Amino acid sequence: MQHLDDATRTELEAAAFRRLVKHLDEHKEVQNIDLMILADFCRNCLAKWLVSAADERGVEIDHEAAREYVYGMPYAEWKNRYQQDATSEQLAAFEARQAQKQEKT
Repeated sequence: MQHLDDATRTELEAAAFRRLVKHLDEHKEVQNIDLMILADFCRNCLAKWLVSAADERGVEIDHEAAREYVYGMPYAEWKNRYQQDATSEQLAAFEARQAQKQEKT
């Protein structure tokens, strides 16, 4: 992608991001804790990254608005409709993942 001009690369990156958000929306069964265990990010991370990117560019985006964009609805509604309680196995896997991260630092 080095041969692309900045505008084209930005458009492609933005399209890929929108596709990721759409993909996550189409797979609500994938819980945030599963994403955190496997990939060390979740839907909430995407919202925080949006806010951070906006802040770096002097643009104000409210965290809740960013989360609503990522979730496709207000977070409280998504949580109520789709978020399941983490199982003991998920919690153990998450803790193991966090411990691995600490060992690397």
